[in-house]
Amino acid sequence: MNKYEVALVISSKIDDDAKEAVLEKAKSRIERYGGTITNVDDQGLKRMAYEIQDMKEGYYYFIQFEAPSEMPGKLEAKLRIQDHVIRYLIVKPDAE
Repeated sequence: MNKYEVALVISSKIDDDAKEAVLEKAKSRIERYGGTITNVDDQGLKRMAYEIQDMKEGYYYFIQFEAPSEMPGKLEAKLRIQDHVIRYLIVKPDAE
C-alpha cells in the first residue's frame, strides 16, 4: 500500500448538502477501489488563484489515503467527470 493525497476543489455555487454529497462520493470511491482514508482536511471556502468557470472561490479539501499503486488512475478517471468538482490533483507525498 502506498500513501497518496488528493486535493479537491468543489464548486462554490452549490449548497452545503450538495457539497457534502460530492465529498462523500469521492471518499466512497477511494474506499471502493481498495483505499483506506487516513485523514480529511477541510480548508473551507478559499479564493482561487484564477477564475475557473466564472467562479473566484471554491471549497478546498485534502484527503490522505493509502491504496494500491493502480488505484489513483481509477480515482482520477472518476473525479474528472464528477459533477461540481472544479479541480483535483492526486499526489504521492515524499518519503520521510
